[in-house]
Amino acid sequence: MERPLWQPSPARIANANLTAFVRQARERWGIPAEDYSDLHWWSVSEPAQFWQSVWSFCGVIADEGAGPALVDGGKMPGARWFPDARLNFAENLLRRRDRSPAIVFWSEDRLKSTVTYAELYSEVSRLAQALQAAGVKPGDRVAGYMPNVPGTVIAMLATATLGAVWSSCSPDFGVQGALDRFGQIEPRMLFAADGYFYNGKTIDLLPRLAQIVEAMPSVEKLVVVPYTRPRPPLAGVPRAVNVHDLMAPHRPREIRFERFAFNHPLYILYSSGTTGVPKCIVHGAGGTLLQHMKEHQLHVDLKPGERLFYFTTCGWMMWNWLATALASRATVVLYDGSPAIAGSRILFDYADAARITVFGTSAKFIDGAAKAGLRPRLSHRLTAMKALLSTGSPLVPEGFDYVYREIKKDLHLASISGGTDLISCFALGNPTAPVWRGEIQCPGLGMRVEVFNENGRPVRGEKGELVCSVPFPSMPIRFWNDPDGAKYRAAYFEKFPGVWCHGDYIEQTAHGGFVIYGRSDAVLNPGGVRIGTAEIYRQVERLDEVLEGLVVGQDWPLENPTDVRIVLFVRLRDDLKLDDALIDRIKHHIRDAATPRHVPARIIQVPDIPRTKSGKIVELAVRNVVHGRPVKNLEALANPEALAHYQNRPELAS
Repeated sequence: MERPLWQPSPARIANANLTAFVRQARERWGIPAEDYSDLHWWSVSEPAQFWQSVWSFCGVIADEGAGPALVDGGKMPGARWFPDARLNFAENLLRRRDRSPAIVFWSEDRLKSTVTYAELYSEVSRLAQALQAAGVKPGDRVAGYMPNVPGTVIAMLATATLGAVWSSCSPDFGVQGALDRFGQIEPRMLFAADGYFYNGKTIDLLPRLAQIVEAMPSVEKLVVVPYTRPRPPLAGVPRAVNVHDLMAPHRPREIRFERFAFNHPLYILYSSGTTGVPKCIVHGAGGTLLQHMKEHQLHVDLKPGERLFYFTTCGWMMWNWLATALASRATVVLYDGSPAIAGSRILFDYADAARITVFGTSAKFIDGAAKAGLRPRLSHRLTAMKALLSTGSPLVPEGFDYVYREIKKDLHLASISGGTDLISCFALGNPTAPVWRGEIQCPGLGMRVEVFNENGRPVRGEKGELVCSVPFPSMPIRFWNDPDGAKYRAAYFEKFPGVWCHGDYIEQTAHGGFVIYGRSDAVLNPGGVRIGTAEIYRQVERLDEVLEGLVVGQDWPLENPTDVRIVLFVRLRDDLKLDDALIDRIKHHIRDAATPRHVPARIIQVPDIPRTKSGKIVELAVRNVVHGRPVKNLEALANPEALAHYQNRPELAS
């Protein structure tokens, strides 16, 4: 009989935030929630009741207003949440002011620091005064070209305090990558570190900053945050000022938080930009706050004083998600640099040293740790860790096995999935329910996640498109420079009008969870049969010889294409060469573990797999290269030079 990999204890269920939330909802609304599916159905069939309950349970600091929680709830897009409410995002994150740790920080094995809640409040107070003195007002854009350091959180909170809009990308973007993003939104202020550390190296950003500022006349001040040196030389950098000099005239004082409308713009995030200039996605303060607090407290079971870590850069929405944990009075744990330091053990070292409660990472990190033979349950204590979160790509069943076999047995493993577009999750964990091998546990509360077939019909037990069929508060409020909303509607509502189509190829399981098979725009279609790329990755990456793979569909035959054939690129261990014997082994394994239709027509060795700055492999970019088409935005890639290995391959000509 099938058994779950993990089952929460009765005590853990009884003490869970989700259990307390259900109790409150029963008392307030009389809901008959016997299990999670009942609770979820109430949350999507009575969304106004549900989100009001989240508001009160999570303790949102705001003037809620006398109006309804939801107006025009049948419109998607077009629904309006808490139209009479007024709030300040930063006020909610700065609610705690004692001397306990608010932020714990490591920079590889070089720098370590802690910022208390009291210190965080004081620094935000000073910086907000400095920004206000410089003329920053509500609606102005403030950008961050910053590593994942405490100063980035402080700059974001100071910006939000004033009702200005924060937008960030990581400093590993080149000049053009930064301009492609910030150039569209015309920030008034730009925060940037003088440099950053990665894999033991120091990268100087000052020459790059001079070029960026010269190309962006909207930037009135470049605020340089010292990181790699105490007093960086700024003489040759236009409009530059040291952040300490900017803040020097201002002393800490009580912050007068102005409260803004629920949908007042808070963040501008960017699509990956691998098929053109990135879309600028504007998210509102109220929806972001409410959705993150729901996910932290109900789905992650985060409690005051616990420590939440996510391995991320400031260019990925997980950074924004991580920072909001301050609103739940938790400690935010930051890491900047390479996860490969100290034999790829540094993040587990950090988990022990910082007593991390909730450890967030990517499926690729888990797979890499397994391939490297790491056994943290033997080499580390991990006593404080109660949950491990994984996102970025589907976590394969063998990844689940590895976590419970080699990391920790008593652990809530939550594979989660959402995106920049909603700055949150569609499907994620349930701390009161079993974890089943290879499955995301459940749809998020308040998120009516369904699987649609190509005819727009909901299906169970079949693969199809991930859709969300009721509005939710963290939908983007708009795209930048999209005055009539045409780009916004085309991005999500064109395929199934009135229903959000997310672009993931997915299946709902018998347990009520989900399996994701990859992006639907990368789905393979040999002989008219749809195959998710993750189905092939799962099989090929189980082989010890293969570190990772990338699969695309090649139009075939070349002269008059009427079909596609599957092409698999593999990166092998350093000492291995792809020969006929290994090709046969890979093909036989895929055939035996999947189906004959999954077997690639061509298998080709490459030394590197191209990926975005947040670590996602770029199948569509490789597909363009294979077909001789240009890749429109190389700046979006962490390693654009890798694409050269896919050009003009003789193996693809026959």
